[in-house]
Amino acid sequence: MALDRPLGVFALTFLALWLSARLGGFFLERRPSQHEGEHELLNVIMSASLTLLGLIIGFTFSMAVSRYDQRKNYEEAEANAIGTEYLRADLLPPADGARVRALLKDYLDHRVSSYRSRDGQHLRQVEADTARLEAELWSAVRQPANAQPTPMLALAVSGMNEVLDSHGRTQAAWWNRIPLAAWALMAVIAICCSVLIGCHARHVERNAMLMLVLPFIVSISFFLIADIDSPRGGVIRVQPQNLVSLSRSLPVH
Repeated sequence: MALDRPLGVFALTFLALWLSARLGGFFLERRPSQHEGEHELLNVIMSASLTLLGLIIGFTFSMAVSRYDQRKNYEEAEANAIGTEYLRADLLPPADGARVRALLKDYLDHRVSSYRSRDGQHLRQVEADTARLEAELWSAVRQPANAQPTPMLALAVSGMNEVLDSHGRTQAAWWNRIPLAAWALMAVIAICCSVLIGCHARHVERNAMLMLVLPFIVSISFFLIADIDSPRGGVIRVQPQNLVSLSRSLPVH
């Protein structure tokens, strides 16, 4: 997906907006004379368009940050769920408890790898192994609970259910991205603003450097939004610090 490459978003946005500004300058050269009323009307339209663009960029940035915070919160919740279930494994029969603890440590390593992986093939393998481990973990608590249903074993089953649910919530948060319609709306308004900037320039060649300012600023904004919104492709990513801390705190057998 193109939006998973923030640097590509920056380059494409900058090029598109620069060409739009040049296009506006071309229109100006084709119609060099402007009445004073037309120039004032253009100023009003350009100011309103730039204000709208700023508001939409701000709202979209807020959407990206809220999704980023949600992914961080779910990473913390996932670490807490795994750590709690690791302790509740003591409620199981000794053999089953040892098996659950070993599976949980393996599962924890896979979850850390899932956060850090950027290679698609490796990620698919990690996800397949994670699904297998989840099935084994559920079987490891279901069998003793069915054999001897007690309130203590029910706590272990409930904790395992929370581990599996936390993974599902985390995955859903990673899929929750800024809608393409929002990106399209920002792009259209940014292009219109660049065209208006070009139309507003009195001397296109003399103001060529100034006409780069708006494309550059908007491109930086798009880059930052895409970077925060991309769970794996950006520079700003959710680090599995709670999962890593938990992994280091678990005893080594």
